[in-house]
Amino acid sequence: MSQATLDRPSTFEPGKRRRGRGHPWLTLVAVSLGVMMVGLDATVVSIANPAIAADLHADLTGLQWVTNAYLLALAVALIPAGKIADRFGRRATFIAGIAGFGIASAAVGLSPSLGWVIAFRVLQGLAGALLQPASLAILRNTFPAEKLNTAIGIWGATVGISIAGGPIVGGLLVENVNWQSVFFLNAPLGLIALVMSLWVIRESKDTEAGGKFDIPGVALLSASLFALVWGLIKAGTYGFGDPLPLWSFAAAAVLMALFIVNELRAEHPLLPLGLFKSVSLSAATGLIVLGFFAMFGTIFFITLYLQQVHGMSPIDAGVRMLPMTAIFIVASPIAGALTQKFGPRVPLVLGMTLTAVAMFGLSRISVDASYNSIWPWFVMLGFAFGMVIVAGTEAIVGNAPAHLAGVAGGLQQTASQLGGVLGTAVLGTILSTKVGNVLVDRLTGAGVPSGAAHQLSAGATGAVSQGVAPVPPGTPAALSAAITNGSHQAFMDGFQSSMTVAGFVAAAAALIALSVRRGNAPVEAAHGV
Repeated sequence: MSQATLDRPSTFEPGKRRRGRGHPWLTLVAVSLGVMMVGLDATVVSIANPAIAADLHADLTGLQWVTNAYLLALAVALIPAGKIADRFGRRATFIAGIAGFGIASAAVGLSPSLGWVIAFRVLQGLAGALLQPASLAILRNTFPAEKLNTAIGIWGATVGISIAGGPIVGGLLVENVNWQSVFFLNAPLGLIALVMSLWVIRESKDTEAGGKFDIPGVALLSASLFALVWGLIKAGTYGFGDPLPLWSFAAAAVLMALFIVNELRAEHPLLPLGLFKSVSLSAATGLIVLGFFAMFGTIFFITLYLQQVHGMSPIDAGVRMLPMTAIFIVASPIAGALTQKFGPRVPLVLGMTLTAVAMFGLSRISVDASYNSIWPWFVMLGFAFGMVIVAGTEAIVGNAPAHLAGVAGGLQQTASQLGGVLGTAVLGTILSTKVGNVLVDRLTGAGVPSGAAHQLSAGATGAVSQGVAPVPPGTPAALSAAITNGSHQAFMDGFQSSMTVAGFVAAAAALIALSVRRGNAPVEAAHGV
C-alpha cells in the first residue's frame, strides 16, 4: 500500500485550511453529531410504534415495515454510499447525508398515512446510508493509527448515548406531544451537525477510485435482500410452508448467487469480494449482523411487551429500557480498551456469550413478571452489544485496506442494518407463527368459550402479536378479562420462542468469534497519517 494511497495530501483542500479544519477531535465531534441522529432514530421509533399502530391502524406487518423499510434501504445503499464517499469525497457525502436525513425525517412526521410513512422511511434510510460509512472513513483518514481505536470507541459511545436517550426522549415526546414529534426531533439536531461539519471536517477521497458504478450489483443486492425480508414477513402471516414466502426465499437465493457472479466479473465491483479473504473480516461482519439481530429484535418486541402487556405509558417504558441502552455508554470504552490490549477476539467472544445468556434469560419471563426479574437481562444485553459493535467495527475497518475505508465502513453498517432487519423480521415471524398456533388454546384455557375463541383467532393474530388484546366493544367484564389474559399468554408464548431462537444463534456466534484476529491496517496507516 503506497504512501500516497494512505494520506493523499492533494485531496485535503490545500490553501483552504481554516482554524479548526481537519482537527481530529473537532472532527470527531462533528461526525458524532451526525451519527447521533441515526442512533436516536433507532430507539425513539420503537417507543413510538404502538402509537403509530393505533393512529394509522397498522397491523404487525405494517408496523414491521415502518422499521424494516428504513433498515432495508440502509442495508442496500450503504456499500454504494461507501464507494460514493471514497470517489467523490467523504466530507461532501457526509454533509449530503445529514441534510437528507433531516429533511426525510420531517417528511415522515408530516405523513398522512402508513404508506407515506413507509415511503419516507425509505428515503430516510437512503440518506442515512450516505452519512454512516462516510463517518467511519472520515475518522480513518483523520486520526493517527495509535488513536484510531480510541476514536472509534468514542464514536461507539456516542451511538450508545443516543440509543440510551432515545427511549426516554421518545417516550416524553409521544406521551406529551405526538408520535410525529419523534421524527421532527432530527431537524434541529441535523442543522447543528451540518454547521459543525461544514466548519471542521477536512475533505478526503480515494484518488485512485474511478470507472463506472456497479449498477447491476446494486440492483441484484437490493432485490435479493428485499425478497429475503419480504418472505420472512409474509411467513409470519401465512406460515413458512406457504408458496409465497417459499418463492420469495428461492428468489432471494437466486438473486444473491447472481450478485456474487456479477461481483466476480465486474470491472469495478460494488463489493470487492477479495475483502472476504480475511477470515477475521468475514467473521466480524457476521458477528455484527448477529449482534444487531439480537439487540434490535429484542428492542422491537420488548417495547410492545412493556406498553401493551404491562400497560406502561411510553415514558415509563422508555425509563424501564434505560438499563439496556445506557449500559452501552459504559461498555463502548471498555470494549475499546479490551480491543486495544487483546485484539477484537476477547470482547467479541465475551459479547456474544453474554448475548446468549441474556436471550435465554428473557425467554423465561412471563406475563406478570416483575421488573426486578427483567432488568438484569437488559443490563447484560446492553453491555454485550457494546462489546460486539466496537470490537466488530475495529475488526472490519482494521482488516480492510485504507484506500477502501469507505467500502469497509459501508460493509460494517450494512451488516448492522441487515442484522436489525433480520432481527425484527425473523423474530417477528417466529412470534406471530407461535401466536397463531396457540391462540385458540390460550383463549379457551383462560375461560373464553370455544366458539368465541375460534372467531377471535380468525382475525386477531396480528393484533395479539403486538401484545394487543382484541376485546370487542361491549364485552362483559369477565369475558373481557379472559380474552385479555389469553391473548397476553399467547403473546408471551411467541415472545419466549423468539428469544430462545435468538439465544441459540448468539451461542453459535460466540464460537465464530474465536476466529477473529487483530487487523493489520492500523499498523500500515501509522506511516501515512
